[in-house]
Amino acid sequence: MAWCNSCDRHFVSDVALRSHYEHNPRHHWCKKCNRHFSSDSAILNHRIHSSAHHWCRCCGTEFDGDDELEEHIDSEHWHCSDCDEFFEAEMWLRLHYWGSSAHSYCVLCDRHFNNDMSLGHHMKYSSIHVGRSIPCIGPNCTKLFPSVSALTHHLESSACNSRIKRAHVNAFIRSVDPQHFITKPLIRGPLDTDPIIQYTTATQAAWNGHHYQCYFCTKEFFTLIALNQHLNSPAHEAKIYNCPHCQVEFRCFSGLVQHVESEVCGVMRFQRVKQIMAAVVQTAAARMLLA
Repeated sequence: MAWCNSCDRHFVSDVALRSHYEHNPRHHWCKKCNRHFSSDSAILNHRIHSSAHHWCRCCGTEFDGDDELEEHIDSEHWHCSDCDEFFEAEMWLRLHYWGSSAHSYCVLCDRHFNNDMSLGHHMKYSSIHVGRSIPCIGPNCTKLFPSVSALTHHLESSACNSRIKRAHVNAFIRSVDPQHFITKPLIRGPLDTDPIIQYTTATQAAWNGHHYQCYFCTKEFFTLIALNQHLNSPAHEAKIYNCPHCQVEFRCFSGLVQHVESEVCGVMRFQRVKQIMAAVVQTAAARMLLA
């Protein structure tokens, strides 16, 4: 005979006992799992942690799957998934991000970063925080940039009205770095002539039946324009720049400058490095202006 210990009652069958558990408010019955719990906290803990349940512990709503639960939490509640904490309003969640050592967060941009170093670089060089104070050194270009790396990337991307391109930047930097402090020696003659600007152009022959495919690396692209942009990017160029401190190599001068600006390896802690890097950048800028 079925027996309810809490109520000190007999029931004619297990079915009758389960019905009693389910409908009596004194009991804590999980119908889905066919289990009885001793308290509200016990059944709540079960619903939150059991793989059989998809339970929102903020509002008590149950969902059919994890995807629906996560979508509900993201849209209806202010939840920090890293710390697994809920907040009453977006303001409190953002203040949590800002004040917690577990997060590298910019309040003004509402943006997360992987670590404090990346956040520091953002605060130091983002145009939102420091403005755009560095003018483009190319003739006929009036654009302003927040950092030297941003300026250099602009020139290397062939987006400048001055028609300065990546090959020009490389030639200038090599010419002002004869001791190869940040550049690798190249096996060719002196750089007393204008750099040769070479373009690689793919045709419809690059179509493999599904995508346009790069002959060099087999990477695939949806359009011929995208493939040609890839071919004329630094993707297949040699890494001619290196950090004098950690020896990390770069294909573009802008990559090296961004590395130096980030202080990821501590290269800017050495006064001599600062002087040489500053001289390289300033001399390159002057040479470009005179070009």
